[in-house]
Amino acid sequence: MYNTIFIIIIAVLVFGYILERILDTLNLKHTLPELPEELSGIFDPDEYKKSQLYKRDNTRFSFITSSMSLVIITLVFFVGGFGWLEEKLSAVTSNYILFVLLFFGLMALVSDVLTTPFALYDTFVIEERYGFNRTNVKTFILDKIKGWLLGIIIGGGLLALITWLYLLTGTWFWLLALGAVTLFSIFMTMFYSNLIVPLFNKQTPLEEGPLRIKIEEFAKSAAFKLDNIFVMDGSKRSSKANAYFTGLGPKKRIVLFDTLIKDLNEEEIVAVLAHEVGHNKKKHNTTGLILSIIQTGITLYLFSLFVGVDSIAVALGGDEASFHLGLIAFGILYTPISMLLGLGSNMFSRHNEYQADRYAREHYDGERLISSLKKLSKNNLSNLTPHPVYVFFHYSHPPLLQRIKAMRRK
Repeated sequence: MYNTIFIIIIAVLVFGYILERILDTLNLKHTLPELPEELSGIFDPDEYKKSQLYKRDNTRFSFITSSMSLVIITLVFFVGGFGWLEEKLSAVTSNYILFVLLFFGLMALVSDVLTTPFALYDTFVIEERYGFNRTNVKTFILDKIKGWLLGIIIGGGLLALITWLYLLTGTWFWLLALGAVTLFSIFMTMFYSNLIVPLFNKQTPLEEGPLRIKIEEFAKSAAFKLDNIFVMDGSKRSSKANAYFTGLGPKKRIVLFDTLIKDLNEEEIVAVLAHEVGHNKKKHNTTGLILSIIQTGITLYLFSLFVGVDSIAVALGGDEASFHLGLIAFGILYTPISMLLGLGSNMFSRHNEYQADRYAREHYDGERLISSLKKLSKNNLSNLTPHPVYVFFHYSHPPLLQRIKAMRRK
């Protein structure tokens, strides 16, 4: 017999699926016959058509993968799959922490097995079709293995710690868990580029030459101490270009993809770096970390209210309240709240991007940044005409047209 919680869970899953399909449909159909004047020259007619086909293929692929995901997860709910797995693992171990690790580990493994064919298609068919893929089969397999190992070590470690805190303190575990997650987040912000990135990509200091001289001259004029400028072999997996700022304090560094250096001229690269420096000057990384910690605290507190409810466990096929079943149900029931927080986070992020653009315009050259953004949009077949509602829900960066207008506004 399905209880009220079960019905609510299924309703949340279906609502989320329908909402995403509506947003995808709006975005797919939002195609202008001619691009606005500010975007003229980025694509010729054939390239513009190609960018729309790329958007179409990705939207259709998203429909297939999300539909398959919805069918599988609802089927698991209706047949009591979580309760069945709980029963089988209970006979394997009486150690609850080990039980939780096995429970979520097996779920992750099954999920990965089911989604890997789709990942292969995305990489070796869609991305290959449009000339983006640089990944070979060996790299794909090695990335999978490394991802599994990191998931076991980092994900498993955090899960075991939070489970232990729950067993130790009951519903007050969320305060200690928040402290642990906060320390981990700060550590990863400082050392991610040093510890995790090298497992997947090579990072080499930017060599001496005109580009480094221009970057150092800008950093000096902006009173920005920058010792760590690295180039990453992003072309190992994709032709798409990027750059990012990472770290805190003395551990901060700017990383340029080798594809970015290939696609842009020196002045445009410095303009992109000026944008990244603007993020640092405006304390966006720090405020983003603080907001993330606050959001984590809200999530953990709400979870502490859910975890002891028997009806939640029953909805998933269990007999009584438990940490592992409560975590699954909460992850789904929390979706509407998460969506609202995500909307706020995206709005804040878009605001930060405008600020960083303005900094680059005022302290270096806004037109050079516009030129670089146009080139990157062209090379990445970016969607230049996203639907405003889709942007509101999903974009952490403003669309190119809005960024250009903002930078040219007096």
